[in-house]
Amino acid sequence: MQISLKPCKDPSTIASDCLVVMSNGQLNGSLNALNDATDDAIAALLKRGDFSGKLAETLYLPIISGLRAKRLLIVGCGDGKTLSEADADKILNTAIDFMNKKDCKDCCLLLEDLHIDGRKSPWLLQRCAQLLEVSTYRYSETLSKAKPAASLRRAVLQGSNSEGNRRAIIDGQSTAGGINIARRLGDLPGNICTPDFLAKESRKLARQFDTIKVSVLDEKKMQQLGMGALLSVSAGSEQPARLIAIEYQGSAKKQPPHVLVGKGVTFDTGGISLKPGAKMDEMKYDMCGAASVVGTLHAVASAELKVNVVGIVAAAENMPSGRATKPGDVVTSMSGQTIEILNTDAEGRLVLCDALSYADRYKPASVIDIATLTGACVVALGKHAIGLFSNQHDFAQELQRCGEDARDRAWPMPLWDEYQPQLDSNFADMANIGGPEAGSVTAACFLSRFCKDYRWAHLDIAGAAWNSGANKGATGRPVGLLFNYLQSKADN
Repeated sequence: MQISLKPCKDPSTIASDCLVVMSNGQLNGSLNALNDATDDAIAALLKRGDFSGKLAETLYLPIISGLRAKRLLIVGCGDGKTLSEADADKILNTAIDFMNKKDCKDCCLLLEDLHIDGRKSPWLLQRCAQLLEVSTYRYSETLSKAKPAASLRRAVLQGSNSEGNRRAIIDGQSTAGGINIARRLGDLPGNICTPDFLAKESRKLARQFDTIKVSVLDEKKMQQLGMGALLSVSAGSEQPARLIAIEYQGSAKKQPPHVLVGKGVTFDTGGISLKPGAKMDEMKYDMCGAASVVGTLHAVASAELKVNVVGIVAAAENMPSGRATKPGDVVTSMSGQTIEILNTDAEGRLVLCDALSYADRYKPASVIDIATLTGACVVALGKHAIGLFSNQHDFAQELQRCGEDARDRAWPMPLWDEYQPQLDSNFADMANIGGPEAGSVTAACFLSRFCKDYRWAHLDIAGAAWNSGANKGATGRPVGLLFNYLQSKADN
């Protein structure tokens, strides 16, 4: 979508397919100027009770004289002086959805009457640009007839033409572009989105951006590096595993990179510990951590952030066969630690632990792994919050703040030593599961054993990565959180 920024002016002179104004139901701000231009037509509608201004209420005028705009959409912003971030999202999404349903091709959003509690103009502009761009996503790749594209193609946002505001729109669109890439990869079926497909999609980034280079390790190379944990997951599949490294250089080479590690299990049957059949089709989403890494690298490169980032995708397919890993098998990880596999459906931590060991070679400033790791996290936090674990308390707090700023929220979870004994094994250095209690915590405890030498956080996105039911589809989370974190680390 083409999104531009223009300073405030007389709204009645704005030529647009649809002019959008936010109002509390009173004749003030932009609405008052529009009322003057329309010979009190809006005042008459308010007096008649056609619009009260309650949150996300709409009044649509497809034809109105006195304005250069073809249509006018008034969206209620409630009766408070300031709005919450959630309220702002509701208002903006209501306006965007309404215009797409009315087949508007372009629009101008008058934002001066939206005041978000604790936020300044750049935050609102970035959020608006992001929601506009996200709204363009349509999944059509495996449909015989493509879904109609979003009608909105151009948008003008009202605001001063400052460097900060211009930057905000770039960052908002870049974030949304990454979110939509992550959604597409997640929504693709497992017979298309294989480990090799993820490698192919990653290489596209290197062709698109001079700042990115990509390398891919095959199973032979992984075997040489001792990645027995990761390879135990792909052992039963016809699809070979791949370890993909996406390196973005936006700052000086001497600057240590921030590393993102994504779980890329492109389909998860559970292996020999076979999952129930109900909803197993949704296990194509078990690579959404990897998808978010690819999407975030695209967003960072699009925004040209002055920071060094490495994305590592640990890609494998978990299938049962005569070659598959069995419960009770013991494997040796790249770190040299041995693992008794008590449940082959706890495979995400196995692909991640070797990828986390591999991350150490980059001498990282920080490492964040992202994974649809545990059903226990869904039970604990539902779909709204991402589970956040870290070996450094201040890092967890930092990421939580970034999630709040990005409207992509995470919630800190314990990573106490008292949980570690649940992973004890009589036959290996550790087991890959810790019993029925605190499943998301013991999974994070398992990963913590492979990243003691650097600043590390784990994001369990099992509840947040996709929606089920009528609106089934990938969400693209946590690209917003990750971009916001990397943006905060960029050189100014």
